[in-house]
Amino acid sequence: MNLSFLINPFTARLFFFPPFLNSPNSLSLPLKTLGFLRCTRTMSAAPVHVKDRIDLSDKEKKIFDLLLNSLRHSNLDTQLRVAGGWVRDKLLGKDCYDIDIAVDNMMGREFCEKVNEYLSHAGEQMHGISVIQSNPDQSKHLETARMHLFDTWIDFVNLRSETYAENSRIPTMKFGTAEEDAYRRDLTLNSMFYNINTDSVEDLTGRGVADLKSGVIVTPLPPKATFLDDPLRVLRAIRFGARFGFVLDEELKKAAADEEVKAALANKISRERIGHEIDLMVSGNRPVNAMNFICELQLFWVVFSLPQNSEPAVVEGCDRQCVAYMNAAWDVLQQVGCSIFSAEQCRLYLYGALFIPLRQTVYSDSKGKKARILIFSAHHLDPLAFLYEARRLYSGCYVHMSKSFSHYFDLQIPVVSNIFLNSLKLKTKDAETVISLHSACERFVSLIPFMTSSEDSVVVSAELEEENFDVSLPLRRRIWTGLLLRQLKDFWRVALLMSTLLSTNNDHTEEFLRDLSKLEEKRDTFIRVENSIIELDLDNVWKVKPLLDGKAIMNVLQLKSGGRQVGEWQQKVVKWQLAHPTGTAEDCIDWIKQSQSKRAKLE
Repeated sequence: MNLSFLINPFTARLFFFPPFLNSPNSLSLPLKTLGFLRCTRTMSAAPVHVKDRIDLSDKEKKIFDLLLNSLRHSNLDTQLRVAGGWVRDKLLGKDCYDIDIAVDNMMGREFCEKVNEYLSHAGEQMHGISVIQSNPDQSKHLETARMHLFDTWIDFVNLRSETYAENSRIPTMKFGTAEEDAYRRDLTLNSMFYNINTDSVEDLTGRGVADLKSGVIVTPLPPKATFLDDPLRVLRAIRFGARFGFVLDEELKKAAADEEVKAALANKISRERIGHEIDLMVSGNRPVNAMNFICELQLFWVVFSLPQNSEPAVVEGCDRQCVAYMNAAWDVLQQVGCSIFSAEQCRLYLYGALFIPLRQTVYSDSKGKKARILIFSAHHLDPLAFLYEARRLYSGCYVHMSKSFSHYFDLQIPVVSNIFLNSLKLKTKDAETVISLHSACERFVSLIPFMTSSEDSVVVSAELEEENFDVSLPLRRRIWTGLLLRQLKDFWRVALLMSTLLSTNNDHTEEFLRDLSKLEEKRDTFIRVENSIIELDLDNVWKVKPLLDGKAIMNVLQLKSGGRQVGEWQQKVVKWQLAHPTGTAEDCIDWIKQSQSKRAKLE
């Protein structure tokens, strides 16, 4: 994915979110503190340059010539029109490789068969035809045929007109005219056609070009009816508004916030389709704009739905806090620069920032199922057993539980996990990574002062004391940091940057609340800690293999089988290796023997 959209800072905001909500306890902020976060002004769209005609690339000419030759070969009077986003993007002077062709007098599959007939007649290789069936229950009304022509996937659909039976939102679809089809499109900027037969743009609603030039997101038909036809269009309107920096039409905003429309979005559209739209927004060029729209239209909890038994209960204003964190995260990212992050890291960083206010909110599984991603608390557990199992299983903020150990814990599931897996139907790995980042952020908050000053850390001292490591402060720093980075791997910079949004200060003073706006300070903190980690030679520490594996440790300890003791020593070996970066396997073996000898004398 091209990351050029992240290089130039995005400064325009649809409404003012003062970026200063970074308290770990910010969910409890009084509403009078949050009241000013509401939209206080309307942003007018800037004029947009729109081309007078569409210029075809060489590949597009080849594709369209093939389709026209297929028409002539079969003596068809069919009109072929490229629909939707391709027309919009070409008029804006942008490349687009997503070509959807509307056929006026047959199904898309039938026309694809005509294309293959022509290819066979011309002695060319025929192409496979895949058909995606319609699914009206999920507002997928059109059967789509797909072919791969000149290394480009082309979708073919028929022009449509729809009628609705009384008390039903499932339409009866029939062939329609190009004008009827245009008015059934989601937005006027997506309603234009490029007629391949006549090499001309058709703006059959009479508004497509004008709205594109004005930079306004408008529906061809009344917006509420348009959204009830396919509620996903609400999110598409938001995504396109954010992507192009356009404003939303006032009637459109009113319809999008309508309770009937929100209920239809929540209940009629599959969570996979919702998650896909949200993912496109977060991965897009103006993710904060998109989340601002969602928040303004009171759709945040419709999209990012939470279980009913969440604890602590989410308070009013939490959605605005979430967007404020993403806003700050985006701005800090511009300060640091994006070249050090992959597209996937940027994406999960923004998700993680968005859900910072929810990172400590959990819920219980009402069905009693074992969750894969869990926060746990120990009850009636032997301290040594808990220490061993926590170290063995605990990674960031999630645990892979085994049946044999599950009875030790009161299991609770992070709501962030529920958002990823149920509300958005995204990958389990995404949920695991973001939850791990949230946990690592808290640990980095403790690490940052330790990395940037000469003061000792009580947390780190306690961590090292139990291992009887007699090492200097710099080596303690190296051990603690190395353990954290071994868990995060190449996401450690993401966690570090996200941690700059947090604060250890729980005082909700105005000065504290404005901390998020100190972008240069956060950038400098990130750079200082990053440089310290590089100086400690830990920036790729997770790639370093332990000097001794479990079998070698068993030989040193003269054990016949593995178990808890071997696992504990494996952790100790990693720490010893971090404290002795130039040590050898023989040195480590000597240290184990000496430690065992000291323990035997004490016993």
